[in-house]
Amino acid sequence: MLDGNMLQCTNTVRGHATGDATAIRGAQDGGCCVAHGPMVHVYDWSMEAQIALTLDYVNVNDAGFLNPERVVICTCERGDKTGGMALFNVKRGRLEHKYEVCHGGQYKNCTAGALAINDVSLFASCRGRSNEYGIGCWDQVTGKLTHFLYEGPSWPLGVACKLQWLPHSNMLMVAALYPHSDDSFISFLDMRSNNIAWSWTDAEKPAIGDEKVVMDAVAMDECSTVCVVNQFDNLGFIDTRSNNQGVRWRDHYQPGKISEAEEHSYSKLAVWGSQLFCSKNDSVYVFCTPDLDAARCVQTAKLKKSEGGDISDIAVGGERLFVLHNEENVFDVWETPGSFSTANCF
Repeated sequence: MLDGNMLQCTNTVRGHATGDATAIRGAQDGGCCVAHGPMVHVYDWSMEAQIALTLDYVNVNDAGFLNPERVVICTCERGDKTGGMALFNVKRGRLEHKYEVCHGGQYKNCTAGALAINDVSLFASCRGRSNEYGIGCWDQVTGKLTHFLYEGPSWPLGVACKLQWLPHSNMLMVAALYPHSDDSFISFLDMRSNNIAWSWTDAEKPAIGDEKVVMDAVAMDECSTVCVVNQFDNLGFIDTRSNNQGVRWRDHYQPGKISEAEEHSYSKLAVWGSQLFCSKNDSVYVFCTPDLDAARCVQTAKLKKSEGGDISDIAVGGERLFVLHNEENVFDVWETPGSFSTANCF
């Protein structure tokens, strides 16, 4: 069981490539993968590196585990057959299936942005060369497109940079945020009816102080809350019980110089049950939510390692917290003592 208040760093893994990695994703069994330019480096639960994966050597937008043996990679499309979204066998390092969208009765390749996976389907934000702008849904078994929700004229879906499946409400959170969108748009999609069930945006609202730019968002489904962070690492909360509520900011820090906000890695968010994880500079802060009220969350722990520099991404998977650093090609594995008795300590 992942307990944010008892986490210990049990492994520090150095990558095999030079330069900065961009994203880390956790697997169901405690393994993970790291997106690094056009490559995805996969590690099993013991942190042993597997065969590196790439989809036509196109830079990776997102990745995720269908199961511990299968990884889905999302990239931009280049031509009819290059790039897009595909399923890979982790052990063999081979492409097993290419996902396509259907428009005008024809199946086509498309740019796949953000990715989310539940027990039976996978979802991706899509941008095609015709009119394939929206959210696609594919069956895990057949690999075929089952639903496609086209974006409207005033609500972008195809440029969404964050998707999250919400098992409690059986909906999909879709977030189009800066720099992919000039304004912030967050919505809950009911894929069964192809409708937007809940939405929030800061478009056409006056820019007041620290409410200018939302950089990341994560839903706490059972708390009826979306948590957000802005460019100044301030943590805020949006009540999802009614549409387009204002952000309730927990912090109101604003740097004296713009350069201070530009020269650091922006905060990233992850959630596990009623626990919220928020990165800031080189640390991860753990918050617990009393009585399922996320707006009253209390910081209960701070996680920090001495090497690696600022944090570029965090993820939870297999009862582990993965922390990716950007100054060194390194990530840390945090877990509750006793969860994995065979883990190596460094």
